[in-house]
Amino acid sequence: MLDIQKIRADFPILSQTVNGKPLVYFDNGATSQKPQVVIDAEVKYYQEINANIHRGVHTLSQLATDAYEVSRGKVKEHINAKFAHEVLFTSGTTFGINLVANGFASILKQGDEVLVSSLEHHSNIVPWQMLCEKTGAVLKVIPINENGELILEAFDGLLSEKTKVVTVNHISNALGIINPIKYIIDKAHTVGAAVLIDGAQAVPHLKPDVQDLDCDFYAFSGHKMCGPTGTGILYGKEEWLNKLPPYQGGGEMIKEVTFEKTTYADLPHKFEAGTPNIAGGIVLGTAIDYLNNIGFENIQQYENELLEHATKRLLEIEGLKIYGTGKKASVVSFNIDGIHPYDIGSIIDKLGIAVRTGHHCAQPIMNFFCIPGTIRASFSFYNTKEEIDTMVEAVKKAQTMLS
Repeated sequence: MLDIQKIRADFPILSQTVNGKPLVYFDNGATSQKPQVVIDAEVKYYQEINANIHRGVHTLSQLATDAYEVSRGKVKEHINAKFAHEVLFTSGTTFGINLVANGFASILKQGDEVLVSSLEHHSNIVPWQMLCEKTGAVLKVIPINENGELILEAFDGLLSEKTKVVTVNHISNALGIINPIKYIIDKAHTVGAAVLIDGAQAVPHLKPDVQDLDCDFYAFSGHKMCGPTGTGILYGKEEWLNKLPPYQGGGEMIKEVTFEKTTYADLPHKFEAGTPNIAGGIVLGTAIDYLNNIGFENIQQYENELLEHATKRLLEIEGLKIYGTGKKASVVSFNIDGIHPYDIGSIIDKLGIAVRTGHHCAQPIMNFFCIPGTIRASFSFYNTKEEIDTMVEAVKKAQTMLS
């Protein structure tokens, strides 16, 4: 059992008031809050070892480099990558997906096919559209059913020898649906397709084992798992990272430069041009340590309890509909008949409750359900059932005001 009050005390922002009310933060799908240990680690870097990495022989540079590479090692162990050089530091999930899509521009040809799912965030749609426009490849879409689940029979039917890339999210940001990615990966590999998993919404709630999944790429952001903004990870199998060309040119990613020819550095530096977010990379390791100390089994169990409680309480409200009713993580996406989601979100904000309203950068999902957007409450292990009750009462109040 988690000591929730002790955990909440780790997060300074949770003790503040918003609009004169205690903050209830249910926008964890957009970004998580940061524990004091993470905040302190960022300050400590700038106070004690701030220097550029991999380039200097002086003491501070060596200390910063060591801390940065220790963090890479923590990520490698956390996701069970085979090699540390398969772990690339990025600015976030979006950067990682774009890096891979850009790399496939040199591999795909006209008539090849890229499969994406209907559940994707725009960041896992637009880069592939751009790739297809550039190469003449064809973008195909895995449909969903009324529960918000992927139709696997349709996925099976779309796979062919023309399929070169399959990309799906692990967990839907808009609905919280957990996709059967192991099945998708195994099936895609039968036709020789590479598979990228968008893990942005998964990593706050579970530990992905990339070797067990056998995915070719797995991208995620640090800021959704208690780490700093502007941090992320792209895992790629060594064989694929060696095939792809560099995404950016500049310092650090080179082995030798002349005006006649440039040769590129070995992995992972081939994809890490320029001065990175050094502090962020180091502190991401601190955030991972923090989450592992709590334990992901404990996190999952508790968050499932929050999800069950929220679902039960919200369904007490007349005219309320929840979207995404399959197996899912701690997200409830809902609307109330006759009321725009923005209006609900605006009113409950006045009561100190932070939820997300709109299309959640997943317009195809909203188009499927023929709605402008939803109210999304996304929970974390530092939230409480009492906060959920507060939200439900606030939603009821907003409904009364707007009816």
